[in-house]
Formats: sequence, C-alpha cells, structure tokens
Amino acid sequence: MLRKWWPVTAVIGLLALVTLAAAHSSIGASRIPPAVEDAPFVLEYPTDDPRPSIPAEPREAAEQTRTEVPSWLGTVALALLGIVLLGVIGYLAWTVIRGMARRVTRTLPARPARRSAAGTAREVVAAVDAGLVDLDDRDTDPRAAVIACWVRLEEAAAGVGVPRLAGDTPTDLVTRLLRGDAANGVPAIVSADVLAELAHVYREARYATRPVDERTRDQARAALRRLRGELAATVERDQVVA
Repeated sequence: MLRKWWPVTAVIGLLALVTLAAAHSSIGASRIPPAVEDAPFVLEYPTDDPRPSIPAEPREAAEQTRTEVPSWLGTVALALLGIVLLGVIGYLAWTVIRGMARRVTRTLPARPARRSAAGTAREVVAAVDAGLVDLDDRDTDPRAAVIACWVRLEEAAAGVGVPRLAGDTPTDLVTRLLRGDAANGVPAIVSADVLAELAHVYREARYATRPVDERTRDQARAALRRLRGELAATVERDQVVA
C-alpha cells in the first residue's frame, strides 16, 4: 500500500515546500512604530532650541525583524518538484503498460500441447475393446450396444482434449477424434473409409425406424475390429519411428 502511494505523498510534500518558500521569499518589512492616537494638539512657537527628533530604530533590530529566504531555494524546490513529477508520470505509465500486458497475456489462449498419434490411439483402443465386449454379448440389445460403442468414443474424444463445439453432432466429435483436430493438437489415427463405415452403422442404429437386428450388430462388430486394427498399426508405426 505504501509503495503504491509514495509518489503522491512526495508530490504533496514538495508542493508544500514550494509554497513555504514562495511565502517567505519576499523582502520583509521593517517594524514601524505605532501611530499615537488621540494626541492633544499643542501649538508650537518658534524657538532657537533644536527640535527633538524621533530616535531611529537600531539597524540590528530592524535586521532581526526582517525574515528572508535565499532566492535560490525556490528554484531548487521547483527543480525537485519537476523531477518528482516526471518520476511519478513514468511510474504511472509503467504501471499501466504492465497491467495491459498482463491482461493481454491472460486473454491469449494457451497453445494446446501436441499429442502423439500412438498416445491417442491407445486411449481409443480401450473404448473400442469395451464396445466389442458389449457387442459380443448376445443378451444386450443390438441398437443399445452400437450406440454405447459410439458414446464411448465420444468420451475418449473428451479424454484426449477434443472439445465439443457449439452445434456439434456426435458424428462431428468422433470424426475430429479419429481424423485429427489440428486446432487442439490431436493427430489423425485412422483412415477416412474406416471412420465412414463405423459412422454409417452408428447412424443406422440410432436413427433408423426399422428394428435393429443381429445384422447391424455384426456390421458394428466388423467396423470396430477394423478400427482397432488401424489403431494398433498406428501405435506400432509410431514406436518404430521413435
């Protein structure tokens, strides 16, 4: 708090000093004897005797009653005031610029870290394996099993840093996961035809008005196995390059 207000305090002090110097820098007036009031009028007649004069005030006493300040003191005070004012202006400008720089730095979005294709593929493999387990279970409803597989892929997308944008459909989110999202540092990990095959099975299971039978389950299983094969190839290729 003190560090923030010390420039203002210094300016006020120097202003007071300049005011004091200006008030005392004028030439002081000598003390004048008070006038005698109500003195009786006395008619004076000419006389040969010398007329007594009013004794002059001693020089030393007059100098004691006169208070003077050297003229250079006001100049020095003004110079100091100017220096302090320049310092205060510079300090305030530096504070404003630093605050604006910090504000701009906070508003700039952080650049997302680049993820490796192998790391992303490993996280998606876990979702694919869980989906294959559900599809292999004949007691589960085929429609629910296929939709659950796609939901797991959506969760995997959130796990690797693919954000859900306004107006995104479930297909858009998983597409950015598997085909890459350069804005968020997510690389492509599967081919377009594998993604298209899996997306077709998902849309049929979710939006078809006809009953979803075992044929759809088999199609979903085949698409997931093909997807898993490409994910495994991506992991192996990345390890060979490393």
